[in-house]
Amino acid sequence: MGQYGQELSWKCLVKAVCPQEHSQPSQLLCTLLLCWCVLGRERPFRKAQSTSSPLEGVPRFLKRLLLTWVNCSSVRWATRVQDIFTAGKLLALALIIIMGIVQICKGEYFWLEPKNAFENFQEPDIGLVALAFLQGSFAYGGWNFLNYVTEELVDPYKNLPRAIFISIPLVTFVYVFANVAYVTAMSPQELLASNAVAVTFGEKLLGVMAWIMPISVALSTFGGVNGSLFTSSRLFFAGAREGHLPSVLAMIHVKRCTPIPALLFTCISTLLMLVTSDMYTLINYVGFINYLFYGVTVAGQIVLRWKKPDIPRPIKINLLFPIIYLLFWAFLLVFSLWSEPVVCGIGLAIMLTGVPVYFLGVYWQHKPKCFSDFIELLTLVSQKMCVVVYPEVERGSGTEEANEDMEEQQQPMYQPTPTKDKDVAGQPQP
Repeated sequence: MGQYGQELSWKCLVKAVCPQEHSQPSQLLCTLLLCWCVLGRERPFRKAQSTSSPLEGVPRFLKRLLLTWVNCSSVRWATRVQDIFTAGKLLALALIIIMGIVQICKGEYFWLEPKNAFENFQEPDIGLVALAFLQGSFAYGGWNFLNYVTEELVDPYKNLPRAIFISIPLVTFVYVFANVAYVTAMSPQELLASNAVAVTFGEKLLGVMAWIMPISVALSTFGGVNGSLFTSSRLFFAGAREGHLPSVLAMIHVKRCTPIPALLFTCISTLLMLVTSDMYTLINYVGFINYLFYGVTVAGQIVLRWKKPDIPRPIKINLLFPIIYLLFWAFLLVFSLWSEPVVCGIGLAIMLTGVPVYFLGVYWQHKPKCFSDFIELLTLVSQKMCVVVYPEVERGSGTEEANEDMEEQQQPMYQPTPTKDKDVAGQPQP
């Protein structure tokens, strides 16, 4: 499989911004994306309360440590955990849908009747409609995360489109019918007031078996954190190979072949978010910034199709689809910004914290020797502690040009100078 599978998002961003893919503005944009991923990645399922116990974050802390250990130990373990908890989530949603069908058969479909379903509870507002689409689209965000892990796929050019074609219709079907089931037992006001709709639904209909829903929600969040940890670490791994993060993040374990430094970096960045108990304020603007980068990536595809029509494209679609996406994207972002300027502004401000990181690590080429020596020592210590090395680049037909391109791009933020340490130099290549 291709060496640059998991760097698809990076390539689109870099090549779309300017003709020279190694230019400084493109690296700045990618650095901003990384800082956004670090500071605003995760979304809770339940709205955080304004007051909480200092010990409330302990289970979340332990959960992240456990999942980080699983991902560091084995890619297969991580995927098995994801498969199990995804299956549990689908079974819980299937139970909700079945209960909804039973309710409809009993005649409990008051809020599904057109005269009630389209009743306005407040004055229509185009900005609120855009925000509703923006928040609702989170359920379908898996199509983007698949791009981060294409190097983990077998035959990605075939299986990546296949996974998207299967998952998006399946998710659409499941979530639409789950919401239909919710309104058979709950009014729109109850839906808005509930912190966990599935739990409230279970309390109304499942009786003594209502405990199933809280457990299902917990399993769902567990699987969601595992998936985010698995994919986000690959994003940092690819970013380090592009030279936008410390080079140690582009290394893998000599035996397990897992990106341990990138996983630890992802874990630490998410643990920092546990400092505050009011996570709702922290993540309310995630959708806006995510779609900002999605739009830039999709626009990059159109620009490349126009400027470089002859480059190889193993996965190719009609340009009508990205154009339709960009129109919808523009509608969401413009009206979301108009409706919630403060929320979107805070998100943009956090993203711009990547500017000093960019100037310090990428733009500033002639760093003091003491600074470079410190980073070299830090990299060496990290290699010894994690037992990691650079992954071996596959050589073969059709890969020479890609390998040369990687050698040009692999100018890490803090590239260590060659060392004579035999303990590290002598590590076998995975």
